[in-house]
Amino acid sequence: MHDFSAEAMGLVIREHRLARTPAMTQEELAERAEYGKGGAVSVSRIERGLISPGEHRLAALALALRMTPGQLKQQAEDRTRSLAALRGQRPVKLRDQVQETKRRHAGITEKVGERTKITQEHGEAFNHVHDIARDAFFLRFVELAESIGGAPEPDRPYDGEPERADGIPAAIRVDAMSAGIAHAIRGAAAGGAAGVAVGGAAAYGAFTAAALFGTASTGTAISTLSGVAATNATLALLGGGTLAAGGAGMAGGVLLLTGMVAAPAAALAAAGFYVLRKRRTKKEEERLRAEVETAEAALDQSQQGFDVMIDVLDRATATMEYVSVHGTHALEKWRAGLPPEPRDWDALGRAGQERYKEFLTVAGCLVAVGSINVSALLTAEPDALRAMDLAIDETLRYADRTIKSLV
Repeated sequence: MHDFSAEAMGLVIREHRLARTPAMTQEELAERAEYGKGGAVSVSRIERGLISPGEHRLAALALALRMTPGQLKQQAEDRTRSLAALRGQRPVKLRDQVQETKRRHAGITEKVGERTKITQEHGEAFNHVHDIARDAFFLRFVELAESIGGAPEPDRPYDGEPERADGIPAAIRVDAMSAGIAHAIRGAAAGGAAGVAVGGAAAYGAFTAAALFGTASTGTAISTLSGVAATNATLALLGGGTLAAGGAGMAGGVLLLTGMVAAPAAALAAAGFYVLRKRRTKKEEERLRAEVETAEAALDQSQQGFDVMIDVLDRATATMEYVSVHGTHALEKWRAGLPPEPRDWDALGRAGQERYKEFLTVAGCLVAVGSINVSALLTAEPDALRAMDLAIDETLRYADRTIKSLV
């Protein structure tokens, strides 16, 4: 993970942007860094130290500023140290101390509010496209798949202990999830309760649970195949707690802000009485300063997790949006070529059978992406966060690449 603060990175990017002749606007920087629609808002938030860009965004910003990512990171690290040294210099006069503490208190209050707003925006954007992809692709595919008799059970994708510390590779996890979905489809077709007839959200939850906690044809738990027990990182990746409680990964828990705002908000509430006073004693100032520093530390501690969460939501939203547009179109073309009901597996022909398997893989990718437990990122310790970030990045890359190759 990075060794620079979001504030320092924002200051460095802003200075380089304004140092261009003529000065580059935030809109121009966003366009050159390929942020897309509304990119200037993201650049503004970066420059204000509210969020720090992920690796691929940082590389694009560096290129737009005619720098290397290494140069940008190094300057941000240097600025981080200089800011820390500056904050260590305490004003001598009590009046100046009071003004400085008030300013820092106001800054924390603003940052907490902005973080909440950013999380809600990204969470709502993900939930919107997630629901479209769920209803228009996932559940539509399940409905069609249930009408096909004799579809084979997928092979078990994994047999043995994981060779890597971070669990089983994304390709095998997705295969296991696809197998779980296929197993649930066969059960629903035979009269089980997991089919779309039980209702959209409920049906999706049932199939998601089957993908993560069902059993393969051999009796081995799909959750084990998916690496739920392998490491804490993989548990967070698969959203074990959220789904086990009946939720739906990011779609069900993305707006849980515990860990991001709870600690600083509590500290600020305790400090609020003294902030409102026009005058305060030296003892009161010391107490307020300590509480403000506690709130600042809580925000700093969760910054990296917050940055990873926002990056994950952005990428997951883009993947879901691709499926909601291109996946639904491909599925409709396949549906139009299916034989009339009652349908038999052999009647699909080789091309139709291959398409069925490809859509099953896309469905597995959707479950893998949609069940990422982003709230766990906010409270993770640095080592655990690093492992989570790597595992999630692998899954997002694999899912995006696989989906685009199939639809």
